[in-house]
Amino acid sequence: MIARRLAISGRVQGVGFRWWAERTARGLGVAGWVRNRHDGTVEAHVEGEVEEVGAFEQRCQQGPRGARVERVEASDAELSDLDGFEQRATE
Repeated sequence: MIARRLAISGRVQGVGFRWWAERTARGLGVAGWVRNRHDGTVEAHVEGEVEEVGAFEQRCQQGPRGARVERVEASDAELSDLDGFEQRATE
């Protein structure tokens, strides 16, 4: 099990990115959360098996239709033993 923190920038707010991320994560069977940031980016914490977390990270490079992802900055994170995937309030 691994955990990754993603900072996704570009045109990623107002295009359904959080809904898309939630559906994508649940489809891959990974846990975590996603939220908008006041600086216009989307932040995600995702944890699970290496392959599935990698697949989520890769899919975030494209995002949903209507998004224009310019960059995904990924870093290792602490495992939180989360159950499921949720949208969180903007921070």
